[in-house]
This record gives sequence, C-alpha cells and structure tokens, in this order.
Amino acid sequence: MTSRILSTIVLLFSLSLVSATPSNGQEKYRVYLGTYTSGESKGIYQCEFDLRTGALTPATVAGETNDPSFLAFHPNGKFMYAVNEGAATISALSIDGASGKLAVLNSQPSQGGAPCHLVVDPTGKFVLAANYTGGSCICLPIDADGRLGKATSFQQHEGKRKHGHSIHLDKANKFAFCCDLGLDQVLIYAFDASQGTLKRHGAFDTPQGAGPRHFAWHPDGKSAYVNGETDLTIIACDYDAAKGSMTRKQVLSTLPKDATRNGGSTAETVVHPSGRFVYVSNRDPYNSIAIFSIDSKTRELAAVGHQSRGIKTPRNFAIEPTGKYMLVANQSGGNLIVFRIDQKTGELNPTESSIPVPNPVCVRFVALK
Repeated sequence: MTSRILSTIVLLFSLSLVSATPSNGQEKYRVYLGTYTSGESKGIYQCEFDLRTGALTPATVAGETNDPSFLAFHPNGKFMYAVNEGAATISALSIDGASGKLAVLNSQPSQGGAPCHLVVDPTGKFVLAANYTGGSCICLPIDADGRLGKATSFQQHEGKRKHGHSIHLDKANKFAFCCDLGLDQVLIYAFDASQGTLKRHGAFDTPQGAGPRHFAWHPDGKSAYVNGETDLTIIACDYDAAKGSMTRKQVLSTLPKDATRNGGSTAETVVHPSGRFVYVSNRDPYNSIAIFSIDSKTRELAAVGHQSRGIKTPRNFAIEPTGKYMLVANQSGGNLIVFRIDQKTGELNPTESSIPVPNPVCVRFVALK
C-alpha cells in the first residue's frame, strides 16, 4: 500500500469520525417518557439515546405517578412537572442528576378534569396547564424547593362544548395560548409573569370542526402551527407579538392526496429546530407522521410526504435538540421508535432502533454530561 493511499484512508476515516460527532458536542441524551398507567405501565420511564449511533437503551421506571401523560422541565433542570390526567392533579418531581430517578415532591389539584398538557414559564416561577374535561386552564406557582403552590389564576372557558387541550407561551412570555378542541378556538390570555395571573385577551378562530389540539412555534416566534385534531389539518398562522394576536395564513390536510377519509385524528405538531420543517402525527387508521417544508420568507407550508413504517397510534413525538433524529411514541404500539431526519428535505428515514414502553404518550429530552 502506497503512502498516498494510506494517507487518503486515514483522512477519510478521520472525516467519518467528525461527521459522526454531533455538531454541538452533545453525544447522549436522557429521554423521559410519560405514559398512561393502565396495564403494565407504572408512570414515567427513562432511557438513554446515543446521537452517534441512534441507539436507545432499555426503558426503566424513573418515577411512579398516576397517568403522567405530559411532562415539562424546570429551566434549572432539577425539577419536572407532570399532569396526572386520571387524578386531575399536577405533580412536581425532583430529578436525581446522576441516576435520572424521579421523586414526587407534591401535587396540586388542576381544578378541572383530565389535565392533559402543561408548560413551565421561562422564569421558572410558574406552571401553566390545560384541562380537557370542562375546558379550562390554570397557573400554579413554583416554590424555591420545586414544590407547587396553590393556584394563582384559573380561567374557565365558555361555550357548550369545551375541551382545553394544550397551553403555550409566546417568546416574550407575555401571552398564553390555550387550544380548545371543542370550541374551535385558541384562547389568548395576557400572562403576568410576576404575579402568575391570566387575563382573557382574545381568541383565534380555527375553521369550524377543526378541533385545535396542539400548537408549535417557529423558532423566530413570529409564526405558529396548530394541528386540527378532528379534521386532520395543520393551520399556519402569523403572530403579532405586540398585539398578542394571530391571523390564519394557510390550512392544509395532513393526509396523503389519495387517502380516503375514514375517521382518524391528529395528535402532535413539532417544528424542526432549524425552522425549515414541521411535522404532525396522524393516529389510527392512518398511523403516520406528515411532513411539511416551511418557506424561509413567507413561512407557508408545502407537503413533503409521510412516514408510516413501524408507526401505530403515534401520540406525542419529539426532535432532539441537534435536529438529526425524531423519536415517536407509539401509544397502542407500545414502543418508542427512532427516525433519522434528512436535513435537506425533512424526510424521515427508519433506523430500526426501537424499545418497548407501555402506553407511551410523551417524549422529552435532557442532555447527559
């Protein structure tokens, strides 16, 4: 073997090592999984995800709590908050940094039935949650030790059919947006981050029968995307941060053009960290992730395609912070599966990486040092 050939081989090998190393230097993440505690599930599970290989370690129980169907982290990384859908409570949990184990600190009533989504405000002072049954949202203060205090604000939605399904804060932490599936509205509240109060500010009307469920911001905070659970659509919106108002830009189906409508519903909307793509999960009988590209100037969407391999009732899914992989929680499939994301097209490529998890419905990442 000549020295030139040997040098070339060494160079190519070195380049392969560089390309296999995540650009932000992070190599592993701890993944927390919220579940429904029916059947074999015991609460919140955890596993590790390797960015170099796309591999998952087996899932183990991180903490036992009732129906933790959605999870959110405190900005300091020491605490987690979970809705307890069946118990109608919100729980605070401490995180052991070494083992990832969780310990319940306390719980507070959600003041509504079936709390199903929550966020922690960027200051780390409050938890905001949406109640599905009866349609309402609530704000709870966070004490210095991570425990939750009694509610500082509660807002009851008004109308015949009310189902709050998610709550979100804008980039400036001044307005909260609560998707109400039954009212076909995103209710907008002025949020006082010093007092933890919510005051009705306005509403964004989605198309009749859309059933707005979840909501995802573009990284620039000027656009938002809402999935219609009932009519299987994605709604692209412009956002005026000064006014705290949204305007509808576009509505697209999340189904393939040749699909025959036969029931079904969407579950989750996620924008890629690059701001170039947005994804929506279609549940039974379509069982797929719909892929859309985002125009860099207009923020309008164009359908790219669908990925259905190995997907069964995809509930929540998440993209790890580097944007290279998507992890999908298959609720009735009873597993967590991994897709590699094509950075040019946004398409999802199967990796064959999968682990069993009972009734998974939420996926969240924590960086491992």
